[in-house]
Amino acid sequence: MAQRPAGCHGGRPLSAILAGLLLLPLLQAGRSCSTPCFCFATPDTLQCRLGRLLEPPAELPPAARNLSIAGGNLTVLRAAAFAGGWLEGREGKAAARPLAHLTLLVLTHDAIEALEEAAFAGLPALAALDLSHNRLRAVAPGAFAGCAQLRTLRLNQALRRGTRGGLGELLDGALANLSLARLELAGNRLRELPPGTALPPGLRLLDARNNSLQALAAEQLDGLAALGRPRLLLAANPLRCDCASLRPLLVWLRNASADDDRGLLHCASPRPLKGWPLGRLRASQLGCGGGEGAELGLPADDASLRPPETASYVFFGIVLALIGVVFLMVLYLNRRGIKRWLNNLRDACRDQMEGYHYRYEQDCDPRRAGTGGL
Repeated sequence: MAQRPAGCHGGRPLSAILAGLLLLPLLQAGRSCSTPCFCFATPDTLQCRLGRLLEPPAELPPAARNLSIAGGNLTVLRAAAFAGGWLEGREGKAAARPLAHLTLLVLTHDAIEALEEAAFAGLPALAALDLSHNRLRAVAPGAFAGCAQLRTLRLNQALRRGTRGGLGELLDGALANLSLARLELAGNRLRELPPGTALPPGLRLLDARNNSLQALAAEQLDGLAALGRPRLLLAANPLRCDCASLRPLLVWLRNASADDDRGLLHCASPRPLKGWPLGRLRASQLGCGGGEGAELGLPADDASLRPPETASYVFFGIVLALIGVVFLMVLYLNRRGIKRWLNNLRDACRDQMEGYHYRYEQDCDPRRAGTGGL
């Protein structure tokens, strides 16, 4: 209890640096951590420490299932970083303290820059790994060796700014031997998708939202098709909407499943189509020929060029304009009769006012004031 675990150093506490550690055995009632900084428990001991985590803890309970470390400064994950490092034996290298039951590992906001060979060795049951919000600049080809059960890998906003070669080169060879079902690459400012050779076969979902994708090359999408046509998420990308740029994507969407995010895709350029939903585009807007538009599944009817609500306002304006034109035409054709009617009205009003004026002058005559008293 009094010993400080390796990797902990004195300093101010960080918020939620190690949280959500779930164990198979339950602790006795009334035993809980009083500080949120560093906490893990076993059936026999309960340890809480204050410190800034500069490397993974040297000892973790072997029954742990879920482990979350956030806000640390891990920088580099070396071989078997969470399983006590390598041990030399007769059968070769092996993890010193493997965590056979760990299925979820969350390492967000930990300033991780490099993953060395076999960084996650000793975690044979690991099924989900979250490395989002880090600064990866180097990933060894065998960084995920030994993670045969890994199905979900999250690398959202994990690429360091200015990394040369992009995420495809960074992950080249690292994912080839995995059996991933879900790969998340959102928020990495990607200008192109990773090549199919850098992605694991059997991938079911590739999340590439909120990147800098303007156009998808046919070779990239063909590489995804060779993997089994995984579900592709592309929302919040600045897509360029012209026939040449959109052709590969439209072909992909035409053959893709109906549960993609095509309803969230919008054009970013050219300016006349900025913000236009991809699902409402027409062949004439993209500059595609009639035959080419039909091949891509684009409607060629210009009458449906505008969205329904816009068309209704336009129709209403046309009706009001026609009514105004008819009204002005009626006034013009009856201008003489209207002028004669106005003159007659003016004469009638003048005669009426003269009659009122005459009666007023008679009533004001002093010679007629006393007549009623005689």
